[in-house]
Amino acid sequence: MPNFLVTFLVLTLLVAALHEQVVSSCRSFCNSIPINYPFGIEDGCGSPQFRHMLNCSSTDLFFQTPSGNYKVQSIDYQKKNMVIFDPAMSTCSILQPHHDFVMSDIQSAIIPPSDDTIFVLMNCSVDSPVLNHYKSLCFNFAGHSCDELYGACTSFKLFHLLSNSSPPCCFTGYNTVNFMSMNILDCTHYTSVYNTDNLKGVGPLDWLYGMRLSYSVPDTGCERCTKSGGTCGFDVETEGMLCICSASINATRECAAGTVSSGVTNKQWRISFILTCLLLVSTTGYQFLHNFKKNVL
Repeated sequence: MPNFLVTFLVLTLLVAALHEQVVSSCRSFCNSIPINYPFGIEDGCGSPQFRHMLNCSSTDLFFQTPSGNYKVQSIDYQKKNMVIFDPAMSTCSILQPHHDFVMSDIQSAIIPPSDDTIFVLMNCSVDSPVLNHYKSLCFNFAGHSCDELYGACTSFKLFHLLSNSSPPCCFTGYNTVNFMSMNILDCTHYTSVYNTDNLKGVGPLDWLYGMRLSYSVPDTGCERCTKSGGTCGFDVETEGMLCICSASINATRECAAGTVSSGVTNKQWRISFILTCLLLVSTTGYQFLHNFKKNVL
């Protein structure tokens, strides 16, 4: 087969493949946890503001932050909150080396820990800023005390044994650990508890350890897309909204009556355009040489 024909066939197949390439269907579950807007597992699914925040393994769903991966225990789409757990955090049953909980700026803005999530800073130095200049950052947590915490939990009793007393602790909010690291706070360990409004009179053994994050849903017209049978997503380059209708069709707003586009990204269109030009050049060149040989030679 002549080289021009081989080139022609290869370029034809590449152009056809690019025109058929679309955003793949978005997963609706990660194991037993439903994945709905504004979240998504695959890039291009959900809202671009929540891009790359979730990671699904074969066993668990994780919320990703600059400080690590946190196991997602549940997502309540009606109340717009997510409960996560830090596997490296100290709890009533295990004492872990201290580390910082760090969120990106956009995460702190659109999916921060809820008001009913508190951070407990434990075994703090008497020189800790939250016990001196910033002591107003510590507050009363439903009448609970450091003595109660250190006395009830097996893992925290170690602080009693080492100091023969109850070292200072601080019940505080997310803003404290957001702006000051554990080294600056001068506390050796921390834990976090959620649903604190309902923990009055409940001992530390029965607290709900973890963090509840509250999020807001961007108003991008997603409801219109889902009502038409589509899944809300976005262009991975422009981050403009897409209504993912099937494995082969995307729309700008809705599936049934919306203006349908192929869902191919700008970069893919540019590559497709270049390949199409090469295809035309190849075809024209082949025809020119064929006619030249026929008429001249």
